[in-house]
Amino acid sequence: MKDVRAKKHLGQHFLNDETIAFNITKLLNNNTRNVVEIGPGMGILTQFLVKNDYKTEVIEIDTESVFYLRLNYPKLDIHEGDFLQINLKKKYPYNFSLIGNFPYNISSQILFKVFENKDQIHEIVGMFQKEVAERVTSKKGKKRGILSVFLQTFYDIEYCFTVNEDVFNPAPKVKSGVIKLVRNERKKLSVDEKKFKRVVKAGFHQKRKTLKNALKPFKLINESKIANLLPLRAEQLTVDDFIRLTNHVQ
Repeated sequence: MKDVRAKKHLGQHFLNDETIAFNITKLLNNNTRNVVEIGPGMGILTQFLVKNDYKTEVIEIDTESVFYLRLNYPKLDIHEGDFLQINLKKKYPYNFSLIGNFPYNISSQILFKVFENKDQIHEIVGMFQKEVAERVTSKKGKKRGILSVFLQTFYDIEYCFTVNEDVFNPAPKVKSGVIKLVRNERKKLSVDEKKFKRVVKAGFHQKRKTLKNALKPFKLINESKIANLLPLRAEQLTVDDFIRLTNHVQ
């Protein structure tokens, strides 16, 4: 069968370098067993997952890719559909690792869904637009944002390597970055998680403002104990700073 045609509306850029594909799959932990791959396309990552004898399941929205995969990987468990619409707890009622060359146009949405299912997804290895990869791994500074803080609260995150444009078909206009996230030891927050999320979002909503101004919609208690944080901007705070801040929001 001929190769699958990349579809712009799905954000498809097919990786065609097998060495890079192999290196991505090698980032999975040695004790990994259950793997869910998003957007396998023509299976450049899938081939190595299958060879490594993982319990591999793939999610693919493109019907042409699904047809290709069924011909070439007849034993592969394929779910035809949209990852963002799947009830993960119902579909995959166990812990799993998530892997993929994630479509640029929905990569942030994928990561927000990861955050919402953090107790089920213990590991993520993925390729993103380089700017997104750098934002997720950023500990301080202008690249830091809501997603950075949310994910870093529950995951240890590592920027692994950069991938150039010329190894894709079609070539994207930007470089890509491969990152790895591993669930950390924090099982739950010492503050209400919903309140924590509201505080983080408020801090970054007007990120050029100091936190004292950004948090005006909230009533602060024992303000003197967070006096060192209030003159700062959200991008300057660590995860622990945000937890501390939330502790002083009524």
